[in-house]
Formats: sequence, structure tokens, C-alpha cells
Amino acid sequence: MTSEPVVPVLYETHMHTSLCRHAVGDPEEYAEVAQRRGLKGIIVTDHNPVENWTARSRMTLQELPDYVEMVQRARDAWAGEIDVRLGLESDFFPGIESYLEKLHQMHPFNYILGSVHPQISDYQTLYMKPEPADYQRLYFEHLAMAAETRLFDCLAHPDLVKNVHPRRWNPELIMDAIKSSLDRIAKTGVAMELNTSGVNKDVPEMNPGRRILEEIHARKIPVVVGADAHKPERVSDGFERALSLLSDIGFTHVSLFLERRRSEIRITDALPSLRPLLAPNVNA
Repeated sequence: MTSEPVVPVLYETHMHTSLCRHAVGDPEEYAEVAQRRGLKGIIVTDHNPVENWTARSRMTLQELPDYVEMVQRARDAWAGEIDVRLGLESDFFPGIESYLEKLHQMHPFNYILGSVHPQISDYQTLYMKPEPADYQRLYFEHLAMAAETRLFDCLAHPDLVKNVHPRRWNPELIMDAIKSSLDRIAKTGVAMELNTSGVNKDVPEMNPGRRILEEIHARKIPVVVGADAHKPERVSDGFERALSLLSDIGFTHVSLFLERRRSEIRITDALPSLRPLLAPNVNA
């Protein structure tokens, strides 16, 4: 009796390019790893251009057409094998809303991640607080504000602030602020990301950690899994662990956005679709 072939269902939903100046590789290389991992596709989500905002780690507005062309080249090269889609990771801070609204209309983005980046100097110049807990509370306030703009499909790495003062991170101490933020996010319908790259940061756990994921589940907020890959070999890194964690908490599905529309994938279909990342067969 032959078993049914495993159907690819998952995408890498968070990955970067060399245009952001702190990632390596081009989308074609990321697509090659996605194929080896058993993914259906990738969504390229490089950092958005923002004038006078972390310019050393973002593409410029003039480079945006180059980014779109880069993704299209990969889409053409992998047509019929890996579905390559154009996305964007956009920084949020109060006051940037009108700029982002215009930016998101410039090209047919499939997926828009909204990010609050509390570790960057420009953000800290505006918002750093003397007391770490106050800074953490403000971060979660900004996450809720980001969702309420309805500019984003999903909120990226939604407890990233824990790595700013890692020794002072105790989510229970600010759980009132976290719950209030999640209540507001739940009302918007915006999804939240489980970002597997968190295991490599100062607080070595995914973003968000289990405690916050439990609160996300309690509010039925959709979750998208992404590895935040800054090099090709990290495509879908940790997906098995992430899916197992979500299942253990009680999630039955993960979400995916294509053409700015959300669909759901059963975790029981997603887990068996993944393959180990073996070395490429140079003789093939």
C-alpha cells in the first residue's frame, strides 16, 4: 500500500534581501532552500524605506523599484516550482501612518508585516524610558496602535522589546499592558507572528514566548509563522518547533496572507509537509 504524497502547504513569510544592508543572498537563493525544505513558496518582506530612519539598515525609496524587480526575477526563475511573492516589512511609530498608506499602494504587495523595532537607535531616541518596564509597556501600546491603523496584515515578532533589557524581562510584571494590547489587537482582526529567530537573541525563545502565545490563543488572534531569515539557510528554520508549540497551546491552524487575504493551514497538514534541510545534491 503506497502512502499519499506530501503536499507542500507552507510559505516562508518573513525574509530579507541584501538591500537592507544586514542580510545576505538574493530571493532566488532563498527560494532554493524553500524547495529543499518542502515549502510551497516564499514571501519576500524586506524592510521598508523610510527617510531619515535607520538608513543604514533599510533600502532607500529610490531602491524600491530594484527590490520589486529582484523579487520578480526570482518569481520568474522559480515559476512552477516555488511560488515567490512580493511583501514588505514596514516600521510603525506614531505619525508615520500617512506615509505608509501611500507606500503600500506603490506596488502590489501580497503581505505587509507591521513592525515596532524598539532596539534601533532612532526609536530609542524618541521613546526610551528610564525604567525598562515603562519602555516595555510603551512598546505594547505601539503594537496595539499599529494594529488599529489597519495598515498591516500581521504584527512581526510581537515581544521583541524583551531583548532591549533582557535581564529585566518578566512579562508577568507588565501583563496588564500586554493583555490590554492584545484585547485591542483582537478587535482589529490583524494577525500576529510567531517569529522563530527569537531563539538566537538575548532572550533565547521565540517571539513571542509561550506565555504571550497563550494569551493570543485565548483571544483567537490568528498566527503566522516566519523565520525572519537574513540568510538563505535560515528559511523556515525552527518551523517544526514552532508548529509543535502552537499545537501544544491549542492552536489548530496557522495563517497565510497572499494578495493581502488571509487563509488558514491545518497544523496537522503543515508539520508532515516539512523536510530536513539536507545539503544540495551537487551532482543532480
